[in-house]
Amino acid sequence: MSSKQGKILPRLLDVMRSLNSSTGLEAGLRTVYSAAVELTGSETASLLSYDQSAMNFYFKYVPWFDGNAHNGDTRVPLNGSIAGWAFLKNTTLVVNDTVSDERHFKKMDELAGVTIRSVLGTPMIVNDSPIGVLEVFNKQSDYTDEDILVVETLAALAASAIQKDSLEKGIIASQEEARELDRLKNEFIAITSHELRTPLGLILGHSTFLKELLEEKHDEQVDAIIRNAARLKEIIESLTSVDNHQSGGALVRSRKVSISRIIEDVCISFNSMAEKKKISLKRVLSPGEEMWVDVDGGKIAIVLSNILKNAITFTNEGGEIVVRGEQQPNYVKVSVKDNGIGIPASDLPHVFDRFYQVEDHLTRKHGGMGLGLSVAKVMVEMHGGRIWADSEEGRGSIFSFILPVHAQAPPESSPFTE
Repeated sequence: MSSKQGKILPRLLDVMRSLNSSTGLEAGLRTVYSAAVELTGSETASLLSYDQSAMNFYFKYVPWFDGNAHNGDTRVPLNGSIAGWAFLKNTTLVVNDTVSDERHFKKMDELAGVTIRSVLGTPMIVNDSPIGVLEVFNKQSDYTDEDILVVETLAALAASAIQKDSLEKGIIASQEEARELDRLKNEFIAITSHELRTPLGLILGHSTFLKELLEEKHDEQVDAIIRNAARLKEIIESLTSVDNHQSGGALVRSRKVSISRIIEDVCISFNSMAEKKKISLKRVLSPGEEMWVDVDGGKIAIVLSNILKNAITFTNEGGEIVVRGEQQPNYVKVSVKDNGIGIPASDLPHVFDRFYQVEDHLTRKHGGMGLGLSVAKVMVEMHGGRIWADSEEGRGSIFSFILPVHAQAPPESSPFTE
């Protein structure tokens, strides 16, 4: 093995480490440039990226300018250049005498500050398509097959690094866009909820007053107004609950409460709804076990109510729902099991997402905005607990949540303290 061959592999490994380091793309491309010049015995080199909109190349990395050169005066044309030929043919090109080759872009001599006598150019390829060209210039002797292999390897490494950098920037841009959209959405929800509260309160108040004054024959119409206004109020409260959690407006007022009593009370409040669908609503609790925990009882009641309402909604007539409470040494567990329609496996990871609907929004029969379970998740996590779902389509679901027995101290950055 020649001394040159003995240097190639260690140098390529050095390039790979540089491209995979956290020093940035430009530092990695500088290593590619240096290795290309060193390993081929060339005088200089350049990394060109293709600009699809302008149909020409700009210098991704060269040592000839302070920073990247992107203006029109320093562009290399697609047609009439060795880089363009290698790019269009998607293959390596060696020109050992540029004077007699029309493909050489003469202005490259001026840009490089040297008279270019010979060129080895190879495309940088991603997913079988070229994205740019790596070129080396002015070797004392002709470029060899070994030089071609070295430059092609370096071009592949550079292409991978450029693509990775592009993807990372795209991800960051998408995340920033998503954050801005989420901010705008939360702002819209907060403003809308606030503006709807007053007129909705007036509708409920006046309709309740009218019901007392009007004859019984009008009760059905007035009840419809009250019922739907109450539904709107419920939606607004759900929106506000999630928004308060995300914006830091929610507060947890913990005190010692009995989870057993919460289960009893919530189940009683849903007896009528379950009876209308002939659903058997059972609760399983250890006799005499109160299951005391330090929580905000009102919020935990909302959690269980939202889960239980969801279970009744998606359980067919004649079905069964079992609410179970279990005391563990450091936490309590509450589960709601039904034998309803179940949740498709593809939808299961998203059931706690805000506004997510398992059914198609055009064909769903059960109504709702997809807020109940997301509110439940928010309130459980505010207490340092965890909530999850297990389900089999066509056979039913089990929604469970656990709560620590003792109140969890919020993180230092938490907005949930007064």
